[in-house]
Amino acid sequence: MPGIWETHMTFSQRSRTLFKTIAVVLALALPTALAISSADARVGGGMSSGSRGSRTYSAPPSTTTAPGSASQFNRTYTQPGAGMNSAAAAPARGGLFGRAGGFMGGLAAGFLGAGLLGMLFGGGLFGGLGGLSSIFGLIIQIVLVVFVVRLAMSWWQRRHTPQAAYANANAAAGPGPQTNNRSGIGGFGFGSANNAPLEIKPDDYEAFERLLGDVQAAWSNEDVAKLHTLATPEMVCYFERDLGENRARNVVNKVTNVKLLQGDLAESWREGETDYATVALRFGLTDKTVDRNTGAIVAGSEQPGEATEVWTFARRPGGAWELSAIQQTN
Repeated sequence: MPGIWETHMTFSQRSRTLFKTIAVVLALALPTALAISSADARVGGGMSSGSRGSRTYSAPPSTTTAPGSASQFNRTYTQPGAGMNSAAAAPARGGLFGRAGGFMGGLAAGFLGAGLLGMLFGGGLFGGLGGLSSIFGLIIQIVLVVFVVRLAMSWWQRRHTPQAAYANANAAAGPGPQTNNRSGIGGFGFGSANNAPLEIKPDDYEAFERLLGDVQAAWSNEDVAKLHTLATPEMVCYFERDLGENRARNVVNKVTNVKLLQGDLAESWREGETDYATVALRFGLTDKTVDRNTGAIVAGSEQPGEATEVWTFARRPGGAWELSAIQQTN
């Protein structure tokens, strides 16, 4: 009998040591993952953000510049099936969720962090279970976190209705995408369109190219006032959150040497009084994140690189084009 108990205690101790080791690895991996994500820190943070009016949940057609597909939106204030033009919606600051964390993000992190640290130091929400039971305690905690987050997300989608800042909420989208016979000006290919609901002219392409550089420059200078003149309120809200995260990490992202290499129109249309144009852009840039105090590079490099993204622009009558969405390419 003593031998049996001794064997059991040894196995339990080994199990506890193993799970503590796993907890340490997970705790160390989280900040590492966050550091890696900051390497892709240009405008938009490597995410797909914004709105394309009633076409927000419709993938834009592929183009020569972006022959693959554009990623679905990670951040948008347009509700599925709403048929609402919210490209320029002015969302409330913060919110229940958000890239900066928000209430539920902090709650979920607290639950999971409590579980990991509890395992590390022999406790947690289900402390005292010991040995093999610890892993079941961690699993239960994770399940609870997922349940609470999904419940809150469901509540948020039911309660949150974006306010259209520009166009008529009941305006129907125009016909299908524009087809181009490309002849080329600058980095763009363009030409006459067949059955195009909205004609995009050379001046428009020049405006898109200017916005590409101006938005990146305002972002690098953390000039929120300038961003308000270049992008919709929704996009500026995301930019402010991302800039706030950079300040919290005491870093600043610098995007320089931006040059359009190739671009073409995916589709253009009109909703109510608002014009939309979705354009694929391949551009060169130097993307680096530096320490705010020392200037030392913490992510990215001085070496030039390239990026391909799909940008959507919106324009009201008599107004200028504004950045309404950025989508990453697959």
